[in-house]
Amino acid sequence: MSTPTSPPGAERTDGSSVQIGALVPLTRPGWVEAGQHLLAGLELAVREVNDAGGIVGRPLELVVRDTAADPQRAAAAVDELARLGVAALAGEYHSVVARAAAARADALGLPFLCSSAVLDALTEQPTEWVARLSPPQSRGWQVYADFLLGAGHSRIAVAAQPSVYWASGTRILRDYLTPRGGTVIELDMSALTLTAVCDELVDNRATALLLLVGHPEPAVPIVNSVRRDQRLAEIMIGAPAGQPEFAEWATLLGDDSAGIPFLRYLPERLSPLGTRVETALRERLGEAPSFVAFEGYDTVAVLADVLRSHGADRARTAESWPRVAMEGTRGQIQFSRTPGISVWQWAGTPVQVVDRDPAEPDRFRILHAG
Repeated sequence: MSTPTSPPGAERTDGSSVQIGALVPLTRPGWVEAGQHLLAGLELAVREVNDAGGIVGRPLELVVRDTAADPQRAAAAVDELARLGVAALAGEYHSVVARAAAARADALGLPFLCSSAVLDALTEQPTEWVARLSPPQSRGWQVYADFLLGAGHSRIAVAAQPSVYWASGTRILRDYLTPRGGTVIELDMSALTLTAVCDELVDNRATALLLLVGHPEPAVPIVNSVRRDQRLAEIMIGAPAGQPEFAEWATLLGDDSAGIPFLRYLPERLSPLGTRVETALRERLGEAPSFVAFEGYDTVAVLADVLRSHGADRARTAESWPRVAMEGTRGQIQFSRTPGISVWQWAGTPVQVVDRDPAEPDRFRILHAG
């Protein structure tokens, strides 16, 4: 098979560094703590690659751009990074932002390994240029729906903000829960006050409230309001998108941060590689690494493996997604085509539902695995 010609600047032969463009939310309104963890993983892996001799003797270099959760800013960053001659793109946490980056990467013929974004339709049409490590939203949120049913919740309210991501999540939950006897009640957070939310939960006899909203606003005020309403003492609050994963959640909410189940993408036990990387990430971050930090590490590890095998030619990198087979921090990574998913997908990503232990909010409890 002939290899398509790469765009100018896609491959360097002058002994200079091999560059990977990194898209990361590092300022508000981006989820800064998630961005910091993602970047820590990316940077750790780059350091280890270079300590081991780089990419066939050439150093690997990360060219970081802050997306600030802005799709237009991300698309412009992809254009800039493509002009700079990066071999591939890595990263991004926010799904709507990653979707904009993926569209530009596809249009420009620039390989993009997405670390953390889960929106099923990451691109409008199937693409050969984009691969993803995080599970698609449909898979993760169905695991979460299974957890809800198993815990006895059939009347589930979702406090949602307008967004493609939240709307997709609501649709996945409804499509999965309704045939199984569940009811999904939508609460529009662009129209309801905190008091009205509590009244709606009581009136609808909801036993669970899911936070399909931004962090810290309005997620934290909603939790505070519901926790303080004596009529809702028995309601379960959930956050499938993972807001309670990060230390800031516990700092802002204190004891109220616990007992709120969320999705994370870690195995029950880390492999020796995962354990070693966890130790290094903890040292780098000064706190326990989230699953997002592992996603960052695995992203660079995969790209480095591909670049060593096929060089920094963009087209060869994109052609190599289906041939990837390597150990990541959270399992064996291989990409395949998944029905309904437009990008090359790691189908084996571990999925857990966990919460912070009410008796010890810094400790996580695994409640369900899928």
